[in-house]
Amino acid sequence: MFLHTKRLQYFTKPERPDPIYAKKLQELIGGSMGEMTVMMQYLFQGWNCRGPAKYKDLLLDTGTEEIGHVEMLATMVAFLLDKAPVEMQEEGVKDPVVGAVMGGSNPRDVIVASMNPQHEIVSGQGAMPADSVGFPWNGRFITASGNLLADFRSNLHAESQGLMQTVRLYEMTNDKGVRDHLSFMIARDTMHQNQWLAAIEELKSDGFEETVVPKIAHEYGQREHAYEFWNHSDGTDSAEGRWAKGQSIDGKGEFKYVANPQPLAEEVEPPQPKPKLHATPKTPAMMKTSDNGLKNIVDSAVDAVDSLTKGE
Repeated sequence: MFLHTKRLQYFTKPERPDPIYAKKLQELIGGSMGEMTVMMQYLFQGWNCRGPAKYKDLLLDTGTEEIGHVEMLATMVAFLLDKAPVEMQEEGVKDPVVGAVMGGSNPRDVIVASMNPQHEIVSGQGAMPADSVGFPWNGRFITASGNLLADFRSNLHAESQGLMQTVRLYEMTNDKGVRDHLSFMIARDTMHQNQWLAAIEELKSDGFEETVVPKIAHEYGQREHAYEFWNHSDGTDSAEGRWAKGQSIDGKGEFKYVANPQPLAEEVEPPQPKPKLHATPKTPAMMKTSDNGLKNIVDSAVDAVDSLTKGE
C-alpha cells in the first residue's frame, strides 16, 4: 500500500518563471536516467526481489522516495511555467547582447519558440512524463533482472548519470530557488550512490555473488580466454592499464595483454534460405520458381535426404 503525504520532501520556489529552463528540467523527470526511471527501476526490483528482506526493503524504500522526487520536479516545472510566457517579465531579453542575438525579433516570440510548446498545448503549463526534447518516458529504460548484484550495479550507474545531469542543470541556472531545490536532490543522489556501493559490498560478503555476475560464469566460460585483454585498435596505449597485467580483479586469473588478436574460427557462410521465404540465395537455381511440380536444387536435395532417411 502506498500512502501519499501532501508535504513535499523538499521544495524551494524559483525566483521567477523560466519556461526555457522548465524544458531542460524535463530531462530529470522523464529522461532515460531521470527520476521516473530510477523510481520504476527500484520498485520493480523490489517487487521482484526473492532475497533477504533487508534488500527488498532497501529497494522499496528508495523507489518510494523517488516517487517524491518526481513530484518535487513536477511542482518545480509548474512554478517555472507560471505566468509564462504571456505575462513573463522581459527585462532579461532587453539586454543589448541578447537583443543582438535575437536580431530584433519580438522577445515573446523567441521565448515561445525556445520553450516546449507541449507545456502550453498538452499539459496546460504542467510537467510531462517526457524528456527535455519531448520524447515520452519508456519502460525499456529500466533494469530489473532478478539478480540483485547485477541490478545494484545498474542502480549505481543510473544514479551516477542522473547526478551528473542534475549538477549540469545546477550550473545552467542562477536562480537561487532552483539551485537550492536541486542541491537537496544532489545530496540525495550522493547518498544513493553510496548506498548501492554498500549494498554491492554486502551482497558479496553475504555470499550471494562474487565479482563477476553470475558467479557460475567462471565454471561455464573458457578459462583460457577469460582474462585476456584484446587490443582491437591501433597503438598499444591500453597495455598500460590495470586490466592488462597482474592478477584479475576476481582473483581467479592473471590478466594477459594480446597485442595482435587473431580470429579463432574459419570463415563461415550462413545456411541458404528456404526457397519459400523468397530471400536471395547464393545462385538463381536455388530460388523457388513455381508450384507446378518443378523443384529447385534445394528442394530436390531435401527430398533426396528425406528419402534416404525413410529408406525409400
